[in-house]
Amino acid sequence: MLRAASVALGFCLAAFICSAEARTPIVVELFTSQGCSSCASSGDLIGDLAARPNVLALTFSVDYWDYLGWADTFAKPEFAERQREYLKRLAVRGGGVTPQVVVDGRLQVAAVKPDQVETLVKQAGKTPHDPPDLELNPTRVIVGSGRPVRGGADVWLIRYDPATQSVPVKRGDNRGRTIVERNVVCELVRLGAWSGRSKAYRLPKPSADGLVTVIILQASHGGRILAVRKA
Repeated sequence: MLRAASVALGFCLAAFICSAEARTPIVVELFTSQGCSSCASSGDLIGDLAARPNVLALTFSVDYWDYLGWADTFAKPEFAERQREYLKRLAVRGGGVTPQVVVDGRLQVAAVKPDQVETLVKQAGKTPHDPPDLELNPTRVIVGSGRPVRGGADVWLIRYDPATQSVPVKRGDNRGRTIVERNVVCELVRLGAWSGRSKAYRLPKPSADGLVTVIILQASHGGRILAVRKA
């Protein structure tokens, strides 16, 4: 009986471990700008979230506040375009919204409301996932077969710097302040479409050393995130 119980416990532990490994991490995307006065402390929020093993926290710097006098040192037009897709999909009124947090591509809230961010993260953690397999190596990623998504899905390559960045701002609304940021995204590349069948995609070489590679499978046009794999 002891042996049988031991075997049963072993199966339970193995099932738990496999389930934990297969679970898609909660993706929290912060859209921010060094030139935005209300964004100055949003890096603390991402730093706290990044410390959680079940959360992938990313910082996307946008460029549409550069006219205020300070050009964000990490901003790229494709980051602002990604946010615009979310604004359309999530029916957020108004133009540029920062600091904004998007959770799993499905939920959004202003980053100045940390309690509400926490609520969305907990809500996303309770959502069941059945992600397709993602196999990743230095030169390519293979997305396994799975249930197709209405409207299609895209495979995204994201590379971010895991180091803490401290940027002294010399002009604009945040003049004289030092903005601290974490997990700053440096590269965002759409690798191609996914229709439910297994498919391989080539990975471009990283633009710099020390960047962490992430693959995100996501419903098209700023839809929900289906699967994530981090190198």
